[in-house]
Amino acid sequence: MGSCASASQATRWLVENGPRELELLFRAIVYHPAAPILIADDDRNYLDASAGAGKLLGIPRDKIIGCRMDDFAPPSFRPRISELWRAFLEEGEQEGTLQLTGPDGEPRDVEYTAKGNVLPVRHILILRDKTATSSKNEQAEKSRIPSWVQDYALFLIDVKGRVVSWYSGAERIYGYGGDEVLGQHVSFLYPREDTLSFRLQEELKRGANEGHFGNECWHVKKDGSRFWANVITMALKDENGELQGFARVVRDFSERHERDEQLRRSRAHIRPIPAESTIAGIVSGEFDRTPEVNDTFLELVGYSREDFASGRVRWPDLTPPEYSGLDELAHEEGLRFGACTPYEKELLRKDGTRVPVLVATAVLKISPFRWITFVQDLRERDRLENIEDEEVEVEHQFEEIVGSSAPLKRIMRQVELVAPTDANVLILGETGTGKELIARAVHRMSSRKDRPFVTLNCAAIPTGLLESELFGYERGAFTGALGQKIGRFEMAHQGTLFLDEVGDIPLDLQPKLLRALQEKAFERLGGTRTIPIDVRLVAATNRNLTQMMGDKLFRSDLYYRLKVFPITTPPLRDHPEDIPILARHFTRKYAREMNKQIEKIPPDTMRALVVWPWPGNVRELENFIERSVILSRGPTLRAPLAEIRPDAMEPSGNSTLAQMEREHIIRVLREMNGVVSKAATRLGLPRTTLSAMMKKLGISRKDL
Repeated sequence: MGSCASASQATRWLVENGPRELELLFRAIVYHPAAPILIADDDRNYLDASAGAGKLLGIPRDKIIGCRMDDFAPPSFRPRISELWRAFLEEGEQEGTLQLTGPDGEPRDVEYTAKGNVLPVRHILILRDKTATSSKNEQAEKSRIPSWVQDYALFLIDVKGRVVSWYSGAERIYGYGGDEVLGQHVSFLYPREDTLSFRLQEELKRGANEGHFGNECWHVKKDGSRFWANVITMALKDENGELQGFARVVRDFSERHERDEQLRRSRAHIRPIPAESTIAGIVSGEFDRTPEVNDTFLELVGYSREDFASGRVRWPDLTPPEYSGLDELAHEEGLRFGACTPYEKELLRKDGTRVPVLVATAVLKISPFRWITFVQDLRERDRLENIEDEEVEVEHQFEEIVGSSAPLKRIMRQVELVAPTDANVLILGETGTGKELIARAVHRMSSRKDRPFVTLNCAAIPTGLLESELFGYERGAFTGALGQKIGRFEMAHQGTLFLDEVGDIPLDLQPKLLRALQEKAFERLGGTRTIPIDVRLVAATNRNLTQMMGDKLFRSDLYYRLKVFPITTPPLRDHPEDIPILARHFTRKYAREMNKQIEKIPPDTMRALVVWPWPGNVRELENFIERSVILSRGPTLRAPLAEIRPDAMEPSGNSTLAQMEREHIIRVLREMNGVVSKAATRLGLPRTTLSAMMKKLGISRKDL
């Protein structure tokens, strides 16, 4: 009875608060495209606009918000707008031509497509300037309204994945009415072969842990036809931080999918960058506003600090129009992965000339949308290539990272861009995804590579000793302090300090860490002398720091100090194409250590490895291969495939994600005779993490 009441309460919360949160997510998606997009209410008031709308109408995007549609039309055409709008509100959809005033003050014909109630009393208009495309058919085709911006499926789902609210855009895209979908699990929107409950529950789990989650895959309409769906899912939590459900935005990327793949392929042919290259600029913003830029960026684009203060430096205006496709792809990657793959483009300087740059943007917050961009000046590289007519070679610094998939290449490019700076880096990702390897790569590719790389696992040190490990202590600072001890900060002076499991730092120690980072100085325990330090900090965690901030377990000021540039390591199930490479690598590694000759992996074994979702990621795969090598007696790898059989994690229809995790952990514990350390090794988890999960899931000896 209690659970039913709780579910009903969560549903009420979603119905009451979900539309507002969904609108914020929708705005984060809509603001960036080069296509002119407007969000309006029933009274024709503009509530938001895309960067493309600002360029079409000739005014900044923030100046459009709050205006009425009539404000951009000649007085003689305004009565016609009223007639068209009344008809649109009755019909729900409309196409036609408006007469709007352009940047030059002259009226011009603008085609539009209008879709009603993507959210209650929220309508979208997509515009296209007819006069700009009437001269050339090719240009007209290029400027037609793209299908992926014409409509949006917005809906709300509860914590179990059942549809709670279904809006008009979702009806138009999928073909289902609200009465057909309410209460149904979202699996009905997927092709039959992709409806494994575990996969969908995993998506929701990642959305809950990371705040939001993006992916692309096939979806199915009511008529049975498929479309390539871009899906952004955002977790919705109440004021107490309790998960209430999810907001989801789906777009039809069927036309865009091939274009994006072509852009990715073209972007992959980036010429090497000299190792001594440095970051020219850093820009941070909220939507299209840029409240912060550094002086080197202003110098790069030829503007003064006075220009910036007066609002003459607008981030959207610095990019030539031919790079809009790359910019949009980068924005979508930021929504899906937290940061984009670095890519080359040009920026327009104040004097009208262009400067070649390499840029990467990381998303700091999805709602409201906040971002940071690192910009690298490529003029010196291009000058060297023109003068010397030879390619500048860059030493490969990723020897420890095995794989060739697009997600791994994206991470490597991000590391190459941020490593030459002294910016703090926060590496996020599930356990076993190689966060320490990324941290080492950042150090090796920085100017500090010949200085110390000092590591500290914050979860492995007892709480009372962590402060002394970080800052050291003087003789007599506490009972047992018989001599002076140097802390990790001093050890890492002029080098890099890597704090693993930074989410485990106690709340009462966080202010001292923040002070050391801000002031670049600290005092040892029991000491009075302030010690200056020059340390580049790289931190990593598999915990949800955003949730911890909401729970008052992690300071927000420390979080933003650490998250200058976030890098998210992908789980292994997101790049299964790397599994064969990893399997062969680990087989060679452990066969060599055990003096065995293993020459091949059977095809059925490799297929089983690729299909298994690997909840413990690369670490779990490595442990599995090591056990397989131990069991192998001949030239062929003999793997215990029963451990990774497809039904081992197949949940029952009514299972929740917590129940699935509980059953899986209990099964592994039973196989390991109840030894937690062995079970943790099997699962690819630290022992402390497994113990915490057992406590959370209520697993005790009696369950074994």
